[in-house]
Amino acid sequence: MPLFKLEIPIGAVRGATEYADGGRWRDMSLVRFYNNVMQPVGGWRKRISNQMSGMGRAIKTWRDVVGGKWIAVGTNTNLYAISGGGDFYDITPAGFLTGSADAQGAIGYGIGAYGEYSYGTARPESAQSGVVTASTWSLDNWGEDLVGVMADDGRLFQWPLTVSAPVAATVIPNAPTAVAGVVVSEERIMFAYGSNGLSGNDRLIQWCDQENNQNWTPSTTNQAGSQILQTSGRIVGACRVVNGTLFLTDTDVHLASYVGAPFVYRFDRQATNAGLIAQNAVIQVEGSAMWMGSGSFWIFDGSVRALPCPVAEYVYGDMNVSQQSKIVASSNTKFSEVTWFYPSENSVEVDRYVTYSYRTGSWTTGYLARTASSDGGVFGAPIMVSTDGYLYDHEVGLDYDGQEVFAETGPIEIGIGDNLAVVTNLIPDVSNLGDVQLEFKTRLYPNATETTHGPYSLTQPTSLRFTGRQIKMKIIGGSTDWRVGNNRVEVKAGGKR
Repeated sequence: MPLFKLEIPIGAVRGATEYADGGRWRDMSLVRFYNNVMQPVGGWRKRISNQMSGMGRAIKTWRDVVGGKWIAVGTNTNLYAISGGGDFYDITPAGFLTGSADAQGAIGYGIGAYGEYSYGTARPESAQSGVVTASTWSLDNWGEDLVGVMADDGRLFQWPLTVSAPVAATVIPNAPTAVAGVVVSEERIMFAYGSNGLSGNDRLIQWCDQENNQNWTPSTTNQAGSQILQTSGRIVGACRVVNGTLFLTDTDVHLASYVGAPFVYRFDRQATNAGLIAQNAVIQVEGSAMWMGSGSFWIFDGSVRALPCPVAEYVYGDMNVSQQSKIVASSNTKFSEVTWFYPSENSVEVDRYVTYSYRTGSWTTGYLARTASSDGGVFGAPIMVSTDGYLYDHEVGLDYDGQEVFAETGPIEIGIGDNLAVVTNLIPDVSNLGDVQLEFKTRLYPNATETTHGPYSLTQPTSLRFTGRQIKMKIIGGSTDWRVGNNRVEVKAGGKR
């Protein structure tokens, strides 16, 4: 009997219908494609027993000058520092203005034109002039010190590394206030950008003197300065890249290039209609920047271009746009991946992810509630913040807290001419088998009732017996570090119906 190779190209494709995605991986979670085969992502474990207050929206990892490792996490209520040895410090600044864990619709007094609606009459949703975003942090390093700002508070903070007696972060003297974010350039100049919405100009960029973050007043004897971007948008986020600092508004992208005195920086628009969807939805990877926009994914590697994404319709079509300010980008350079965590349509909090492999150009999707993430450079493995307020080491072991590791295809045509196909044997192509299993789902035509067969073990060739014109295949991961290649099935012609 002929063998039918179930040869599925790497990466996910998620179009409008299952049938349109025939012969491709369509739904999945906690798997990746590496060296052209499918494998599970690593599991996770709780890093420390301390639970943080508030919802973590930013994380920063770094080394101090003597090689010590540090983690900082900003939540809507606190700022924390954790040493590599697990020492846990609340370094929340004095007088810190607590923010909001969730985005809120801006429907209060003062919204809309005066007299536009009758007093006491509820405003329709379309009358909302905007959304008050969830509170996010912008974190960076000034040497070995931590610097940051949460837009709701608007003040620039610095935390000096005093290992023997950690103290709270303090306001940087003379620094601008009512700002939305901070980024430190390669020239050791600190940028403060945007506005916290209470006052200030949300197109304004201010920077301090070189090597002196307490001097922000421009003069002929220093390099402090400011620039109002020529844009119709508002500055959302920023990112260091090779040869400059990228500033992303909600509509366009600008590059600040260092030119020295007297102008210090030159600002050039790099692209229009390529804005950033959320402050922390941009990340630097190997000198380039990748980010999520309001309808596309983008990269800047000397020029701005869109990343072709075969799952974009699925991601943007099942997103809670009112909570999009919570979207956060994460890198995993060991596997050449960038991941965006986002809230699905029926969730207030982050619960999904989409991952781009810049090594293969393929995409994967999945289900995971992580609100901030750092790469594995400093600690050897990514560290992520969960919605439960704990820190987790990732890519360690194969424990997934009971979540399913799986990948399922769209329908694969197996009919032979006008005849149905009878599948009689499975010949697996799997290594490190463990308890990996395989399910088949059959239909006679796209809208017919679906029948599930299995699950079947993939430890050896297995006898099957089912009939169909199209099948879907589902890999169900086990507790080993498995690999799946191209499975084959034996097929013979059946009847015509």
